[in-house]
Amino acid sequence: MTPPSRHGGKILADQLAAHGVRRVFSVPGESFLAALDGLYDHQIENIVCRQEGGAAMMAEAHAKTTGEVGVLFVTRGPGASNAASGLHVAMHDSTPLVCFVGQVPLAHRDRAAFQEVDYRAFFGPLVKWVAEVEQTDRLPEYIARAFRVAQSGRKGPVVLALPEDILSAVADCVDLAPSGVSSSLPDPQIVREWLGALAACKSPMMVVGGSDWSEQTRADAEKIAAHLDIPIATSFRRQDYVDNHHPCFAGYLGVGACPATMQSFAKADGVLALGTRLGEVVTGGYVLRDPRKGWQGRLDHAHPDPDELGRVFRPDASMVCEIPAFLRVARAVLDDIPAQDQGRAARAHAAYRVWQNPQTTTGDVRLEEVVLEMSRILGGRGIVTNGAGNYAAFVHRYFSYRRFGQQLAPTSGSMGYGLPAAVAAKLAHRETPVICMAGDGCLQMTLQELSTARQFGADIVVVIANNGRYGTIRMHQEKTYPARVSGTDLFNPDYVALAQAYGGTGHLVTRTAEFAPAFEAALQGGLHLIELRLDPDMLAPSFNLSDLKG
Repeated sequence: MTPPSRHGGKILADQLAAHGVRRVFSVPGESFLAALDGLYDHQIENIVCRQEGGAAMMAEAHAKTTGEVGVLFVTRGPGASNAASGLHVAMHDSTPLVCFVGQVPLAHRDRAAFQEVDYRAFFGPLVKWVAEVEQTDRLPEYIARAFRVAQSGRKGPVVLALPEDILSAVADCVDLAPSGVSSSLPDPQIVREWLGALAACKSPMMVVGGSDWSEQTRADAEKIAAHLDIPIATSFRRQDYVDNHHPCFAGYLGVGACPATMQSFAKADGVLALGTRLGEVVTGGYVLRDPRKGWQGRLDHAHPDPDELGRVFRPDASMVCEIPAFLRVARAVLDDIPAQDQGRAARAHAAYRVWQNPQTTTGDVRLEEVVLEMSRILGGRGIVTNGAGNYAAFVHRYFSYRRFGQQLAPTSGSMGYGLPAAVAAKLAHRETPVICMAGDGCLQMTLQELSTARQFGADIVVVIANNGRYGTIRMHQEKTYPARVSGTDLFNPDYVALAQAYGGTGHLVTRTAEFAPAFEAALQGGLHLIELRLDPDMLAPSFNLSDLKG
């Protein structure tokens, strides 16, 4: 039976409901008023944000923390341009996201109309797929395809441009039910051969990454590593893929990683890569592993997207499959392979734990001790978000992630991510403590989303590492152009007063001992900003600014 005539915005909203969408993120615009009208008839929560970049990052973080497809609405021209930063995060992090962008009416297209943009050209290199809907009755077709593309193979963002007259026009069309995402099942015999070959190596390593993970996947990976006595390293900002206290955990690969972990990866004679793309960050700028010299040792690589296999490094064997499926099969055949006990994993884990011993930095507020105290107080609970900056190196080094879903951070190194990600995580997990770690420069990129947090009751804790500068850029500046400081100093607001202005509570920490009481109070509820007044000389976990000047 054909449903009654509906305008395009109603068709779109009905299609979202059919796909089980519970929450969307947006900044409203006149170009998609019909879509807002369509949402009015559904129990789909619309989180109205303050800037499209923050909205896109919230949608991306929502997808990460729920396993659902993130959904974003932004208006044409400036709105779409602002959203590009969050879509870039989604592409690099392989996060499924569908972004609906308002567009000028078809009747005005190609006339340089007000805020007109060629979205196919603009977003083409940035997302998995971009299209513009030109017929109202084809909206279900395009939306169903968008959700499928976002979730298939290497997951990622999709952009659908919606001309204003297409959304407001009326049409008769049938809603399309969601289609299942196809996946390849691993061959048990091949998986058995891979595991046997890996166990026979003298110094093997398992490297896990990508976007397909869960608590069950974590448990499977840990079981396999323990049986075969293989150290597990995670790719950059995927530290919560393995319990950091597990005796096989060897740390992460990427910026600021444990030197012992990086050397173990560089010298491993057998690597099982699951989901990770073995790109520039994981390989230390292709220094630990140089594509020009070829892969030294054995490499077995499983990934859900065939285009990622052999993109940079030629594997000895490769497999197109979902990583959770690979690990389920691997666990099922594990008893066919003799258990190993050579102390390989224990040695790697011990080296990682030694690296976690705090290296004292300068100043009355020591960031390494703050992160260790935060980790101790949370005791395996909570979600921690961060953006980019040297402060994040302290989080990666000293915070212990005990379960999957605790870490939300952009592998693309995008500043400003932590705050909107924390808002999205809190909306999805109301009973879970959510902490945003942010540098003063990072936070001020998306500071206005504190208003979104208050409007929708996202009681997050924001810990601000304030050193009065863009610390990472200053570090590189001092290394490259010594004593020629230019463009890296920052002015900061009064964060205590700012918290109060947003209806929250502010805490100023000028000594390390003041952090724990402030953090304990913040965990009792409400919006809290905790400013850590850091010594300007404090720059990174292992050196100070004065060390570079020297």
